[in-house]
Amino acid sequence: MKPKLKMRLGDLLVQEHIISEEQLIQALAEQKKTGKKLGRTLIDLAYISEEQLLRFLSQQLNIPFLDISRRAIAPQVINLLPEVQARRYRALVVEDHGDSVLVAMSDPADLQSMDNIEVLLAPKTIQIAVVTETQLLHAFDNLYRRTGEIDQIAGKLDEEYAADDQFNLASLTDDDSDNETTVVKLLQSIFKDAVQMRASDIHIEPGDKVLRIRQRIDGQLQEHTLPEVNIASALVLRLKLMAGLDISEKRLPQDGRFHMEVKGHKIDVRMSTMPIYHGESVVMRLLDQSAGLLTLNETGMPPAMLARVRQQIKRPHGMLLVTGPTGSGKTTTLYGILSELNTADRKIITVEDPVEYQLPRINQVQVNHKIGLDFSNVLRTTLRQDPDIIMVGEMRDQETVEIGLRGALTGHLVLSTLHTNDAVTSALRLLDMGAASYLVASALRVIIAQRLVRRVCEHCAQPFDMNAQDKVWLNSVSRRDFSQVNLRIGTGCQSCGGSGYRGRVGVFEILELDDAMIEAMRRGNPQDFAAAAYLSPNFTPLAESAFDYLAQGITTIEEVAKLVEEASETRMPLASEVHSHQDRV
Repeated sequence: MKPKLKMRLGDLLVQEHIISEEQLIQALAEQKKTGKKLGRTLIDLAYISEEQLLRFLSQQLNIPFLDISRRAIAPQVINLLPEVQARRYRALVVEDHGDSVLVAMSDPADLQSMDNIEVLLAPKTIQIAVVTETQLLHAFDNLYRRTGEIDQIAGKLDEEYAADDQFNLASLTDDDSDNETTVVKLLQSIFKDAVQMRASDIHIEPGDKVLRIRQRIDGQLQEHTLPEVNIASALVLRLKLMAGLDISEKRLPQDGRFHMEVKGHKIDVRMSTMPIYHGESVVMRLLDQSAGLLTLNETGMPPAMLARVRQQIKRPHGMLLVTGPTGSGKTTTLYGILSELNTADRKIITVEDPVEYQLPRINQVQVNHKIGLDFSNVLRTTLRQDPDIIMVGEMRDQETVEIGLRGALTGHLVLSTLHTNDAVTSALRLLDMGAASYLVASALRVIIAQRLVRRVCEHCAQPFDMNAQDKVWLNSVSRRDFSQVNLRIGTGCQSCGGSGYRGRVGVFEILELDDAMIEAMRRGNPQDFAAAAYLSPNFTPLAESAFDYLAQGITTIEEVAKLVEEASETRMPLASEVHSHQDRV
């Protein structure tokens, strides 16, 4: 039985003294102008909040008020009501009891929508709950993934090719062909799903019997397989056309890029192809240009460390390195620094491969190795362009390193990245690359090493009680007391896709070279340099910084354990080992 109000909504709200008679009259007048429902009009006029109105309706209609942000809803339950109808009627199936379903609606007084939903879900009977429209719209974006749509279009494309007597390459380059239309629809669905799930990369990998489409979400790959492995060549061909690559070349790797708009997001796609046994593998990095750049404050760097970095970038010259493995957020940190330094009185030139984000006022140079426009050649010219600040995308070879170091000695602030695991070994890597020890000692000022760890989902976070094994492990790697801290873990919900994590945060260590480190570097003595670095009172290793996030409930033991394992692989001492060494000294 559908819930029904005994009186009109406006009269009920006045009767319960939630709004005044005058406010109702004004709302009714505004409703005539806009055509919106009375409840939405009252909310827009700020006479009542959305939650206040819905809780009132919940009481009047004797139906539950739900918080669906913390619920993990099974895909088969969600798909009982197709996305188009769910958005039209502002309704979501949240529970399936076999012969009945629980449907959450943002307007439980909308009897017309309720009748339509009953028809769509027949023969099941419906029970109504109320939920805020904000939560409902958020749930639509998170829960209605396009995997089913991808499966359906892939099947149709496979049928189209099976119906052809011969594989027609020309038809795939013809925008008017049926095959091409289907390919485009499939790619659109793949990109929409990736943007909806906040994926940073899309992998298309043909295998022997399946086509794998994988997305990297918060640093972790999630896989979706298609049995239509024969359509892989059509997808790759269309993507090559979009990126301006040679469609006839299948034996050699190729790189390209293209731009597209997906669900209101302007996406820059960097594409790489590689020949593999069963065809060509394609990996696409998605850069959301409409999301904007993160500032230094938004990187997650602790305030004390942030203050030290800002003090360092105020220096007129010297070299600052940001280090870490691929995908650790180095470029994001550098762009955050550049955003703070980007003022009218400074000339900034960047040398990048590729240019990921376009920044106003900054002269950005795209490296092109095919014509000899590499880092070292561009960097030489850059020094003759009267810059104040130079950003080099990556220190890749001895020549680039030495030019950068000399630039830092001749009055320029030089920013760059290095693919190393921690701050201490980064300085030593410059020596391994052939840079003179006196140049490194004179020019290098500060090194920032970083990683990314996954954040606990705030919507489903719960207190976490450590077991005995967890306690033993923590005691072995850290000297701090975790018995009184509030550890958390995500249980999985619709906001995080059931993973318990949503988003990532940077973990940092900063090494500022002091006199002892500079002297050891000048002598070219890596052991003395490392010892001086680890004994520096201002140096906190990456692992210890991760323990801070663990103690604050920002991340989990699982994520910290991964980082500590990486640290131990590079033989970077933990804080407990450093303090033990200090005690002996």
